[in-house]
Amino acid sequence: MKQLAVLALACSLALPVAAQNIAKVNGQAITQEHFDQFVTLLVAQGAQDSPQLREQVKKEMINRLVAVQAAKKAGLDKDPAVKQEMELANQSILVRSLMTNHLKEHPISDADLKKEYETIKAQQGSNQEYKLRHILVKDEDTAKTLIKSIKSGKVKFEAAAKKDSIDTGSGKNGGELGWGPASNYVPEFAQAVQSMKKGETTTAPVQTQFGWHIIQVEDVRPVTFPGFDEVKPQIEEMLRQQTLATYQDNLMKAAKIEDDK
Repeated sequence: MKQLAVLALACSLALPVAAQNIAKVNGQAITQEHFDQFVTLLVAQGAQDSPQLREQVKKEMINRLVAVQAAKKAGLDKDPAVKQEMELANQSILVRSLMTNHLKEHPISDADLKKEYETIKAQQGSNQEYKLRHILVKDEDTAKTLIKSIKSGKVKFEAAAKKDSIDTGSGKNGGELGWGPASNYVPEFAQAVQSMKKGETTTAPVQTQFGWHIIQVEDVRPVTFPGFDEVKPQIEEMLRQQTLATYQDNLMKAAKIEDDK
């Protein structure tokens, strides 16, 4: 008996792996090879290989094959709309695989990331942010009158903002807008802010789409640029997209395209 068991085991080991099946659906086999490929794909996407996962994969493959066989029996694979959709899906998979392969063959190194980081940091290194207050009124004459009153000391900026600003959100806080870059504001407002120094108040009202502004720059400071590790993922994704865009452009330039229209 022992010899027969050893012989049976030896015969089973001699069978090619590709010939092994995990199930059959209406006589059509689901091979161990395809099953393992499915599991490998899910693991690569972040799933944890386990007996539970493998059982779920087996059920899913059986369910899919049952449905596919039913669809073919109904002749749906011959339907022009279905065939077109299948072709588009096939194209999408191939394009995605092409791009993934290109990134694999042209990886973005830490040196690339740090170089791009330093470039961006240098470009934004001179940027400033401002701590602002403003008063918003409907007409220019009212704004001019308030500026005179503030300059002469008859009224404090904060008090005028609480009393006269139609921007009730900041007005109730004395016109306070807090810290932020000039780019946070509409162009006319931003341009006026960038021309001012710490402690200054506009000598003339600034008109925007919202009305007439009196602006006070309470403080100015350089923009704090985030550390490399903090922005590394964003920079990596940006460089990945740039790499793929360049690759796509090169493919288009190398292709012979004839427009028949």
